[in-house]
Formats: sequence, C-alpha cells, structure tokens
Amino acid sequence: MHELDDPARVDALRRLIRSKPALERWYLECYAKYAACVARCPPHGDVLELGSGAGFLEEVMPAAVTSDVLPYAGVDRVVDAAQLPFADASLRAILMLNVLHHLADVEAFFREAQRTLVPGGRVFLVDQYLGWISTPILRWLHHEPCDPGAERWSFDTRGPLSGANGALAWIVFERDRARFEQRFPALRIAAYAPHTPLRYFLAGGLKRWSLLPGAAFPLASALDLALARASPRWCSFVDVELVRI
Repeated sequence: MHELDDPARVDALRRLIRSKPALERWYLECYAKYAACVARCPPHGDVLELGSGAGFLEEVMPAAVTSDVLPYAGVDRVVDAAQLPFADASLRAILMLNVLHHLADVEAFFREAQRTLVPGGRVFLVDQYLGWISTPILRWLHHEPCDPGAERWSFDTRGPLSGANGALAWIVFERDRARFEQRFPALRIAAYAPHTPLRYFLAGGLKRWSLLPGAAFPLASALDLALARASPRWCSFVDVELVRI
C-alpha cells in the first residue's frame, strides 16, 4: 500500500490542518461556499460530501453525510464516487474539496451525479486549476501526477489518493467543456470560478511546513483577490457548480 492510501494517516492529517490557522481558515472558506450552494438547492434530499478525508465539515454542517472511498475514522460512510450507494433522485447536493482530480473514472461519477441528484440539485466542487503559478508547481514540484495533455479523462491508478491527474478539472470544464456539455446535458455548468492564487501553497497544503501565519491571512486574501481580478490565469484553484436539470 502506498503511504498516501493508508487510512491510518487521517488523525495526523486532521491535527495538521487544525494546527495551521491559515489552512484552517481556507477550509472554512470552502465550507462557507458549500453552505451557500446548499441554500440554492431544493429543500428535500440528503447532502453528501465525497472525499471528506481529514476535513472537519461535520463541525460546520452536521446534517451533511461525510464520506470517503477509504475507511477513515470519523467519516459517516465509505463511498465510491463511481458507484454511489444512493437511490435515484435522493440527493440535493454533492460536495467535493480537492477530490475530482483523484477520480480515475470521472465520467462514471458524472453519470452517478445525474442519477442521484433531485431536479435542481447541485454538485459543488473545489479543485486544482492550471494557472501561471500552479502549473509549474503541480507538474514538477507536487507529489501527484498532473498531465494537462491527457487525451482521456480517465487514468490508471493503484490507489485512491496516490492516483491522480491534477489537471482534470481544467481539462473537463475548460479545455473539453463542449465535450462535457454534450455528454452530460442534464448537468448544467452554473459557475466556473478560478480563485486562490497563493494562499493554499503559502500555507503549505498538507505538508508539515507553512509560510503563512494566521495573522497574515487577511492580507494574503486581499492579494489573492487582487490577482484573481487581474486575470484568472493567476489562480490555482477553481470552484465548479453544476445544476441537475
């Protein structure tokens, strides 16, 4: 087993996230976007987070069902995104943070999202984006594979976390957007919003180090916002919101 795919790592990762004030606040920003998305959904159906991993959504949205493909302690359910164990039209929202690029068969997930979401239900995902800053980091400095030239949306994998294509969100929703809209007409792209040029990387992500103290987070946020407004190509992450029609 690759170290990244060991579910015993979860407690250490949770402590790491909570020990970094800037990273913790970035997670809280993402969870606030989750909540805003759920507010736009129909009132009936469950809210599911895929790939909950070491996050702490249960503290912010206790009614949400947390899940992961690995049997992490504290996660409500073990769920494979390609085979969702939910009835047709039973979910009002599917939420994902840094998960899409780990899905070896992303088309299977989209089919399952179409099946399980109620009409008007939504997918909200935050994932990596290929910008001027992030592309060299993801391609040459990051431990996960990143192949923006991949012809297929799928990839071979030996493990749920060690396997990845960090360019997948950009490939599906930007480079191949017309292909996505043709194959999944029941999932309308309601938003595609690049953001966060620097803060996540300065906070060190899930590495042990951080260059961004909590006190400097507001200043870093202002810089990120200014860069994102100047050009989306500065951005390193993207929010994608899909609506089941």
